[in-house]
Amino acid sequence: MYKAHFVFTKFHNSFSVHVENLEQLSVEQIQTIESFVKQRKGLFDFNTYTFVIQKRLEFSEFVSLLQKSAIDAVCEENFLKVQQTQKIEFGKYKGLAYSDLPDSYLLWLKSNYNGKNRETIDAELKFRNL
Repeated sequence: MYKAHFVFTKFHNSFSVHVENLEQLSVEQIQTIESFVKQRKGLFDFNTYTFVIQKRLEFSEFVSLLQKSAIDAVCEENFLKVQQTQKIEFGKYKGLAYSDLPDSYLLWLKSNYNGKNRETIDAELKFRNL
């Protein structure tokens, strides 16, 4: 059985985790990861093998949470260079730069928004590999 391989990326208000080897994991392992995400009110995007949880956590805190959850995984931290983007003009995060939006909100915008800043949203999603 393979160990899950997580790549943790921290953002301003949240973090995302890409599961590098999702296709090699057993159904039981995937269900355990999905349960871990749901318990923390996060979102799992099976298209990108990525989950997001809107909470500020450091890498060491994330690893500690995994150990307490009995998820056997190899974890690495991805250091993201900050991308300069324009500010969002609507909604809950009005005035915040797109680069500072939580992954969960960007994923929501991906599915639910088709307004004038769609190219900016798509660029930020691509930049974050979401």
